[in-house]
Amino acid sequence: MTGRLDGKIALITGVGGGMGVTAARRFAAEGAKVVGCDLHDAGAKETEELVRAEGGEISCFGGVDLGDADAARAWVDAAVATYDGIDVLYNNASTQRFAPLEELSVADWDFTMRNELDLVFYTVKAAWPHLKNHGGGSIINVGSIAALRGVEFMAQNAHSTAKGGVISLTLQLVVEGGPHGIRANVISPGMTETPNTAPLLADPPERMRKVVLDRIPLGRHGRPEDVVNAAVFLASDESAWISGTNIVIDGGASVLG
Repeated sequence: MTGRLDGKIALITGVGGGMGVTAARRFAAEGAKVVGCDLHDAGAKETEELVRAEGGEISCFGGVDLGDADAARAWVDAAVATYDGIDVLYNNASTQRFAPLEELSVADWDFTMRNELDLVFYTVKAAWPHLKNHGGGSIINVGSIAALRGVEFMAQNAHSTAKGGVISLTLQLVVEGGPHGIRANVISPGMTETPNTAPLLADPPERMRKVVLDRIPLGRHGRPEDVVNAAVFLASDESAWISGTNIVIDGGASVLG
């Protein structure tokens, strides 16, 4: 690693699995002091042990329900108490429920909003005064190409709406944060392999193959490192004059319409 994040204090949500593990490892390897959290204690502990074994600096908090505003604030305050500031807030955590519109329950809709949109607002709101006091910083929110187009192979009503909200919220953060040196950007992945999607990608339904996988110009689905590479750039000083972007990482699939 090249030390692109040397000395930066990076808060990363959802580090207990999927892209979050990759993010925690890479940020620490690039020199960041990582404070992670996850809903699951075991996953948070495993990531903490893994990163420390690799020589990185990290503190992980398990059992953190970011869909609860008080819990989100407590985690952010604990991070600031540990390192006396925030340079990067990487909102990676999310979970959702899928169903066609006629079958999607109000409870499933509310669950998805809570765990894909509300939790971003809560962590940003908690981190905002600390970012201002620290002289600014970088907020990285994870969107989705589902917020930019319809998805043919799976009904994603609530997910698409929540991620659209994340993108819109980010644009307002750009305006309000600019005078304080706070940058905000979005990363919108396409079909990316995680523990949740791995079984689907191992044996994809024919419709998914036809309308998604066979139409990726670069010829493969995404990997966690594809997303994290962009996050490292947005967290680093290399992107010091970049705010308000939405980096789509989908192998070129979305340009096909």
